[in-house]
Amino acid sequence: MKIYDELKARGLIAQVTDEKEISEMVNEGKATFYIGFDCTADSLTAGHFMALSLMKRLQMAGNKPIALIGGGTTMIGDPSGRTDMRKMLTREDIDHNAECFKRQMERFIEFGEGKARMVNNADWLLSLNYVDLLREVGACFSVNNMLRAECYKQRMEKGLSFLEFNYMIMQSYDFYHLYQHYNCNMQFGGDDQWSNMLGGTELIRRKLGKDAHAMTITLLTDSQGKKMGKTAGNAVWLDPNKTSPFEFYQYWRNVGDEDVMKCIRMLTFIPLEEIEEMEKWDPSRINEKKEALAYSLTALVHGEEEAAKARDTSRSLFAGGGDDSNMPSTELSDDDLADGSINVCDLLVRCGLAPSKGEARRLIQQGGVSVDDAKITDTYASFTSDALKAGLKIKKGKKIFHKAILK
Repeated sequence: MKIYDELKARGLIAQVTDEKEISEMVNEGKATFYIGFDCTADSLTAGHFMALSLMKRLQMAGNKPIALIGGGTTMIGDPSGRTDMRKMLTREDIDHNAECFKRQMERFIEFGEGKARMVNNADWLLSLNYVDLLREVGACFSVNNMLRAECYKQRMEKGLSFLEFNYMIMQSYDFYHLYQHYNCNMQFGGDDQWSNMLGGTELIRRKLGKDAHAMTITLLTDSQGKKMGKTAGNAVWLDPNKTSPFEFYQYWRNVGDEDVMKCIRMLTFIPLEEIEEMEKWDPSRINEKKEALAYSLTALVHGEEEAAKARDTSRSLFAGGGDDSNMPSTELSDDDLADGSINVCDLLVRCGLAPSKGEARRLIQQGGVSVDDAKITDTYASFTSDALKAGLKIKKGKKIFHKAILK
């Protein structure tokens, strides 16, 4: 199966501008394409998985990826899917986040001469003269069309700032610049980016002629990616210091039954023939599917060794075993204790299992907390320094495990 057909079979393609030409170029390895990543945090999340795996698939088929770091666009903030304006970051924060992104992307994409390239749109956007930009591209954009764009809808309800209104122009200019300077002929992005991305394609064709080979593909990924990228209000990071390999494994191990095969198709590199066989499995084998998903993605991000450790620890814990060597843990100090002990609510907050003491109390009252296999029902329960030195195994709900230990 050719690569474009595989992308469709995996359920990745949402909308395209020139499907026949796009499929030919991608299948022949002639596409130089870009995907943009705004640097709003110091780590990529599980929500970026589809974009990263797509870049890897296309590179393996001979195409050349450009990872566009949004050092310039991050200073404005993408309004897509937002009900409020994004936090304004400093240039120093953005540069730091961009460097973190690059280190993580190198696990997926091979950079180097004649291979993938990483560029930062701060290099051209921040030096633009405002009046010159208006004269060069302003006439190519209809305000009426921009206001109808899907990416602005939610922000229009509460008030779209002029700052955010410019985001479409900046993103469109990125494709225009990459087309001229890096021979980039294709852009990929989430399905909520269709309006912004069409702006770039139209800008190129209006400025350089209708025959300019600039094409746009959106992936049927954005809403699913954002759903995957967060759990219980917390992002699932690719940085092991923010989300441990075990937590990462557990996140995918606990994906809803209805989403397992979709995730396997869209995110893993398991061959389609094997996936089609898995779809025929008896429903009783759902946990085997979840393990396959979790192992595959954890190995991709953290390596085979960490994936195997996470799998073995998970199996042991759910079977009632005692192997907690790879369980996420929090080290406490004497400063965390009051009179030689710590209240259970304080302990949950300290371990990051609850955002506040109020939420911790609610979890306990609903029967969602166990410590060393004993259900906690008293919100005033506390644990001594001796118990903590031995290590406490905390279970939140049915699937989240954590160890607290006093050093």
